[in-house]
Amino acid sequence: MNWDVIKGNWKQAKGKIKQQWGKLTDDDLEVIAGKRDELIGKLQERYGITKDEAAKQVDAFYDKAA
Repeated sequence: MNWDVIKGNWKQAKGKIKQQWGKLTDDDLEVIAGKRDELIGKLQERYGITKDEAAKQVDAFYDKAA
């Protein structure tokens, strides 16, 4: 999985990420800034899910978006 693509297109990806996970704020997205681990952490925090579940959702999102 190439997260450099997500980082490179972060402005475009932010909109899709907000559609997928509406509880993430604009401030959250600024902190995440295309970093997979940061996104997983924020999903855990906002949605109260496990790290494994958050990683699974992020990977599924990436696979769908790629």
